[in-house]
Amino acid sequence: MTPVRVVVVGGGIAGLAAAHRLVEQAGERGRPLDLAVCEASGRLGGSIRTERTPDGFLIEAGPDSFVSEKPWGLALAERIGLGPRLRRTDDRYRRTYVVRDGRLHPLPEGFLLLAPARLAPLVGSPLFSWGGKLRMALDLVLPRRPADGDESLASFVTRRLGREALERIAEPLVAGIYTAAPERLSLAATMPRFLALEREHRSLILGLRRSAAAREVRGASGARWSLFVTLADGMGELVDALAARLPAGAVRLGVPAAALERADGRFAVRLADGRALPADGVILAGEAPRMARLVDALDPELGRRLGGIRYASSATVTLAYPRAAIRHPLDGFGFVVPRCEGRAMLACTFSSVKYPARAPGDAALLRVFLGGARGEAVLERDDAALIALAAAEVGALLGIGGPPRLARVARHPASMPQYEVGHLDRVAAIEARLAAWPGLAVAGAAYRGVGIPDCVRSGELAAERVLGPG
Repeated sequence: MTPVRVVVVGGGIAGLAAAHRLVEQAGERGRPLDLAVCEASGRLGGSIRTERTPDGFLIEAGPDSFVSEKPWGLALAERIGLGPRLRRTDDRYRRTYVVRDGRLHPLPEGFLLLAPARLAPLVGSPLFSWGGKLRMALDLVLPRRPADGDESLASFVTRRLGREALERIAEPLVAGIYTAAPERLSLAATMPRFLALEREHRSLILGLRRSAAAREVRGASGARWSLFVTLADGMGELVDALAARLPAGAVRLGVPAAALERADGRFAVRLADGRALPADGVILAGEAPRMARLVDALDPELGRRLGGIRYASSATVTLAYPRAAIRHPLDGFGFVVPRCEGRAMLACTFSSVKYPARAPGDAALLRVFLGGARGEAVLERDDAALIALAAAEVGALLGIGGPPRLARVARHPASMPQYEVGHLDRVAAIEARLAAWPGLAVAGAAYRGVGIPDCVRSGELAAERVLGPG
């Protein structure tokens, strides 16, 4: 039987999930597969990169976990034998802090990303003025908005809960996920749950309360996993396990793709060195603007649509300190910083509290986030300046005495797609163009979700599209 030839462009988590699913499906169908995974850089994993230092620190350059409520990440980890390696968060410290006037205050209990499910904790919180609290309570009586098109996240939160809720809670929490300006962020593409709450329940507060009650009735409070899940030796384990399951010789590192061509009913991926890889199917799993350049000559309209998805840049600065040097109790997973506080940092994760075995027992490991759509200028500084900035800001907020004993900077240039208003229409237009090219698919964070489970699902669906029905 003639092997089916498939080329995956991009070796991040979406490309690896796609390649792995191709191997799975080909094996299930007894169909020979000739697979090539072309990655322009010298390593797999994209933004996922884990370092274990000789003195016992586990450092994540990119994502340190994935959410369990979206099943695709957990399901993949189980299928490739990583189930026993999964680790949940330490639920003793589930709280998140928010900075106000230079001090850390706990996010009110029951506050879920954009809105409160309970009013009593909100009333006692110092995060909001009395005017802000009363404005949030108006959500209980406000009418729902007619379903007449997409809306920005900023418009939605301000309309339902007021400006203070946007500036103090929604904007910093969402910035930590999407590194985006809420005035440009699509509600339908990023927070569809809250859109559905308004349409179904009218009030977000009532809807969240009823949803919580329904989960308790279903017994969801006894779930096996916490919301965030990681691997014992870091997220790099997922990359290594996927790579190990690919055919020998399938991965080609340091091999940039230059163009996608079509001739005699078959695709060909033209590489930067002039070689061409013939293919029955191609999965474009890199950043959308880079994939746009590959298809420009083949389908200019598809290239234009892909190139229209903007990206933002960010950086993480990981700092380790003697635990005794930090006055704050670190009794949470971390804190977020509202933009109105006038600081450069977006957020900080207490990595050694959130997950076990991230630091020696006498040390604390912190991850500081910088950049994003509104703060990219700070990334023009060199690594030493970023470390000094992060250490100064986190030191002032946590009461840290002395310099860090370890510091790492990880830069992520143009790595976060911006789901701007109308994003789902743009994605639908891309999918409509792809329908004219059987055997061609896209995958990755640019389309229907930025998290690891979303990227896994995107890659697996792309694999199934390329191979076609069994």
